[in-house]
Amino acid sequence: MKFCPKCRSLMMPRKEGGKNIFSCSCGYKEGAESLTIKESGKKIEEIAVVHNEDSVNVVVEVECPKCGNREAEYWEVQTRSADEPATKFHKCTKCKHTWRDYS
Repeated sequence: MKFCPKCRSLMMPRKEGGKNIFSCSCGYKEGAESLTIKESGKKIEEIAVVHNEDSVNVVVEVECPKCGNREAEYWEVQTRSADEPATKFHKCTKCKHTWRDYS
């Protein structure tokens, strides 16, 4: 880890113009000749969606994170124990993308 001498924020390693550098959000940059950048990420797990086709879903105004449409169907399912709140699901009326709402 490297911290910015200007603002004390964490500096992120980046490649710029074929060279390795440390870059800060305040704009400060510093060379990093001996830096090796290795990208890795966590595998995103598929979320199971519970949907009862017989239930009546209400259309609400919420923005789809995939296409930006402002309408989606809404329903709730008790996916955890009874003392915890129900899980809210939304399904876009345009692209049919389905997501969970944890708020």
